[in-house]
Amino acid sequence: MEKGKLPKIAFARKLRREMTEAERKLWHALRGHRFKALHFRRQAPCGPYVADFLCHALKLVVELDGATHSTDDSELLRDGLRDRWFAKNGFSVLRFTNGQVYAEFEGVLEMIRLRAEDRLPPPQPSPAARERELDCDS
Repeated sequence: MEKGKLPKIAFARKLRREMTEAERKLWHALRGHRFKALHFRRQAPCGPYVADFLCHALKLVVELDGATHSTDDSELLRDGLRDRWFAKNGFSVLRFTNGQVYAEFEGVLEMIRLRAEDRLPPPQPSPAARERELDCDS
């Protein structure tokens, strides 16, 4: 292990303890199946990365970016690599700035809802409904 580098689990725990105010605000809305009955985890290890918020069932990642993410070239490069890894592994990534969480909170939640709906499997008819359909076809 590199000097000064924490193992991924320890790093994720550290991030959970040191959440930004924007992360706390969004976590309050997502936690405990509060948001559309979906199970989100915060600061969840996933492959070589730690996702800010992750819904495994939908393979949906929500990332919150501080001010440096939009201006720092190394942050932009790192974010691009992360997003490509997630996409290659079937995950969908939504990125928001901390400012968006503060200024457009309901809009952020709506974007998450729309992406989640896009990733839900199509509803399947119940066995009883399928039987009724088969009976009607005869």
